[in-house]
Amino acid sequence: MTHSRDVSVVTYECAALLVARAFDHAARNGWRVAAVVLDPWGAAVASGRMDGVAAPILEIATDKALTATLGKTTRGFYERMSSAPDLTLGLQNRPRLCAWEGGVPIRKGDALIGALGVSGAEGHEDVACAEFALHEVGLT
Repeated sequence: MTHSRDVSVVTYECAALLVARAFDHAARNGWRVAAVVLDPWGAAVASGRMDGVAAPILEIATDKALTATLGKTTRGFYERMSSAPDLTLGLQNRPRLCAWEGGVPIRKGDALIGALGVSGAEGHEDVACAEFALHEVGLT
């Protein structure tokens, strides 16, 4: 019997770089966003808001990242939850789950090591910031 397992987790150094790269992409495009990186269990590793971004936007980014710790993008999560009425009702009963675009899982190979949430621009722009950040640090 196995009593434990090794789990990879996103480091603070990587998480801080992901937030910075998301901000870089947003700034180049004239967007202002908040970004947060969570570990696989939903605890914050690094986060921030660009100047002028309201505090609640960081909370939305956190909810997007929390949803992505389930292993799907927030768009993928929404598609799954809207596929059946009972699942849609379940979504309404879980207030921290967020189906808005901008939450992406962070994987190293097949392992889920965390999640990145970006909020403050249009949904597809939030996704672009997150995907750019992941690409810049060599993660998917």
